[in-house]
Amino acid sequence: MTAMKSLALAAGLCAATAAQAETLDIGMLLTLSGPPAALGQHIRNGFELALAEKGGKLGGFDVNLIVVDDELKPDVAVGKAKALVERDGADIVVGTVFSNVMMAVFKPVIEAGVVLVSPNAGPAPLAGKGCHPHYFNTAWQNDSNHEVLGQHATNQGYKRIILIAPNYQAGKDAMAGVKRYFNGEVVDEIFTQLGQLDFSAELARIAAAKPDAVYAFMPGGMGVNLVRQYDQAGVGLPFLSAFTVDETTLPATKDAALGLYGGTQWTRDLDNPINAAFVKGYEAAYGAAPSLYASQGYDTALILDAALTAAGGAEADALSAALKAVAIPTTRGDFRFGANNFPVQDYYLAQAVKEGDAYVMRKVATIFEDHADAYAAACKM
Repeated sequence: MTAMKSLALAAGLCAATAAQAETLDIGMLLTLSGPPAALGQHIRNGFELALAEKGGKLGGFDVNLIVVDDELKPDVAVGKAKALVERDGADIVVGTVFSNVMMAVFKPVIEAGVVLVSPNAGPAPLAGKGCHPHYFNTAWQNDSNHEVLGQHATNQGYKRIILIAPNYQAGKDAMAGVKRYFNGEVVDEIFTQLGQLDFSAELARIAAAKPDAVYAFMPGGMGVNLVRQYDQAGVGLPFLSAFTVDETTLPATKDAALGLYGGTQWTRDLDNPINAAFVKGYEAAYGAAPSLYASQGYDTALILDAALTAAGGAEADALSAALKAVAIPTTRGDFRFGANNFPVQDYYLAQAVKEGDAYVMRKVATIFEDHADAYAAACKM
């Protein structure tokens, strides 16, 4: 080989390495099939909208987004998470929707030395003693939106309520959140199977107990069926919820959900320019109203963009330090992480309303300001 050819080959290898360094592989692990598929689809849509608005780049890097469906099966999710970091070489993993899936994939992703950013699932164990410098949640800790309705129930003077939720980590966190701020008596705690769609037995149990109100956590298709069956059964009790009545379920529940209350960290009518542009852009891109899940996906991209810019890349320690320091405007307003890498933010009471032909959630009141989750003090980082 001549010296000229050797130099040319070396230059070519350097150029290839530089080109590779300019591309960022982001693995996105979401539930995209089955009754709760809309949740993952909205997160993906929001993230992809922000990415498109930034010309396909985050932090100046071209992004190769690798989206996979965890099928809401923890064992399947573990295999796919390992494939993302080991086979596909993902520099960052964004996921998951459900907390049982997060608890399954957390260890293999973190042990691979990759930063894991959750745009939704915020299980209590990872907010407290199980926190990790390379794990961040851009949405909320599971309990927090439910705490909104616990406080609302107290404000309304309800004395006796019933709680209903699926029997998995987020369902347990939901009930813990309500009970933390409700000053009355919890008459019954009803746990259902994850993915259950028939609630006739549970509704009969609720009616027989005659509480002052019902609190429900039933995301996706579970929420659609519960709200419809609740309306059809004529239970006639105040129905409070989080992740049950929102823009992912309202297109199916329609009038059956009108007037029902939810707890949230985001609504479409939050008065800031980024949110107004996001709502307009989402509706133009997807022909539907965005949900809190879509806002979380969008904000996750904004947060990663800021952190990657500051860190200059996705090396885990540098990126984590940059994420920890993020303080930027988002669809929710100004965003920052707390001591355990979960958001400190405002939370709202929202109500299902109809605007023209669209069913959406509207802010009714601010319940908590600059609210940190209940587990942060147990996180030692």
